[in-house]
Order: sequence, then structure tokens, then C-alpha cells
Amino acid sequence: MHKDRPIAVIAGGGSLPAQVIEAILNTGRHVITIAIKGEADASLSSYDPVELGWGQIGKLFDTVHKAGAQEIVLIGSVQRRPDFTSVLGDWGTMRRLPRILAALVGGDDSLLVKVMGIFEQEGLKIVGAHEVAPALLAKPGLMAGPKLKEQDLADIRQCAEAIEKLGALDIGQGCVAVNGRIIAVEGAEGTDAMLLRCVELRQNGRVRTKGNAGVLVKCAKPGQDLRVDLPTVGPQTIRNAVSARLNGIAVEEGNVLIAERGLTEALCIEHGIFFYGLPKGSGS
Repeated sequence: MHKDRPIAVIAGGGSLPAQVIEAILNTGRHVITIAIKGEADASLSSYDPVELGWGQIGKLFDTVHKAGAQEIVLIGSVQRRPDFTSVLGDWGTMRRLPRILAALVGGDDSLLVKVMGIFEQEGLKIVGAHEVAPALLAKPGLMAGPKLKEQDLADIRQCAEAIEKLGALDIGQGCVAVNGRIIAVEGAEGTDAMLLRCVELRQNGRVRTKGNAGVLVKCAKPGQDLRVDLPTVGPQTIRNAVSARLNGIAVEEGNVLIAERGLTEALCIEHGIFFYGLPKGSGS
């Protein structure tokens, strides 16, 4: 890494961008914050961000190059995929238009790979949040909450194996199993929406248990590029798992980011659900 140079952070939504920026600043590096218009959280205002829309790709690269940055961190959620008209902006955008339009075709993984290619063609290096903010990653073993039961461990193994197999088809990073039965697999809707589906399954009687049961598992998909698509859990994940009446959450250690770790772990303790870091490759 070019630790003597500033690093640019292109920030989408959620609380993670600010946490990543803070972690980088704590190492003594200068950060150029670029907030995606309409996506980035208002909390980034304290980092003096440059706010840019999808039609200002040229200005984005000008900003990064003028600052002397050679490394880029892409972090945060993007709820609205840009359409073909939203990228028609400045001259720098128009000059790169064929590459930008090509990046808009394909699934999420395809999009991310093509976006990284655009940055690399500009002489920039994509750096993962896990490289600059390792303290935000899941740790191995029990991180919060009660001890796991044998059925919990069995459900975790089942989910991890499912994610391993389905990951090759670019189908989600999360899975829910209850007493040996997989009841939900994460699709394009994301983890929180998947958990809300689990709540509905409880309500309509499709899943029946005495009390809480089951686990949510989040792992990186096989071959997933962790530089731009690192799985994430946070306080809302815990709240939704509680609503789904799960026993706990297991995430792959070193491959999942924890947003607002203190609050996330405190919620697990408050609601009596476990938060566990499982070894890498548990589904293999």
C-alpha cells in the first residue's frame, strides 16, 4: 500500500463508510471522501466529502488524481442501480461512456468486476475495506450472547454448505436454517429482506417451533472478490433475526464486516441470541 499517499474512499449508504474512514484516519493516512449523491449517509459531512452523482465520473477521477491518491476503497450500499441516462454528464463521463455502459450489463458480481476494471484502467488500485480496517471484521468463536447448542451447530453447517454450493450461481451470501431445514436463501433482496420473509413464514404457520429456533449464516461466496463485495451484518440484522425468532447469527470470521460492533453485540446480549464467528471454508 502507498501509505505515504492519501487514499480515496467512495462511500455509499449505511454506517460502514464512516467507520472505515475513521479506521484509516487512525493509521495516520489522509482520506479523500467521495460521497455518492443520493446514497451516502449524512454522517459523512464531518469528513468534508466531495458529493458526486453518477453523471460526474470525469470529476471523480479528476478529484482523485489531483489529490495524489492511487488507492480507492469502495464501501457502502447502493440501493439504486444507475440507468443509461443518469451517466450522461460531464465530458470525462462521456469519454468513458462505452466502458460505463458495458458495466451496467450483467449481474451484481459482473457489475462490480467491470467497475473495478474502469478504475484500474485509470491507474488506480482497488483496496478492500478488510485491508484498511481489519478491526471491523468478524472474529472466530463466540463474539456475544449465549453458548451454542448442538442443533445450532448443525444448522450452521447446513447453511454454510448451502452458501458454498449456491455461491457458484451468484445467489446471495446468507441462509437461514431451522432445526435441520433450510427455510430461506438470500437473493437480490438482501439479508434484511430475507429475514422479514422468515418472519412471515412464522406468522403464516409455514415454520412452527416451540419458542426460538434456527440460525442465520453469512459467508463470502466462493471466489467472491472481497475488495468490493464483503458481506456485512449490523444492528438491523440483529433486530430482524430477533423478529424472526432465531437463536442466533453465525458469520465467517475474517470475511464479514461488522457494522457498529458495540451496538451489534449489545443487542445480541440484550435479546439472548448468539453471535458467532465460524472458521473460513466451513461449507467446504
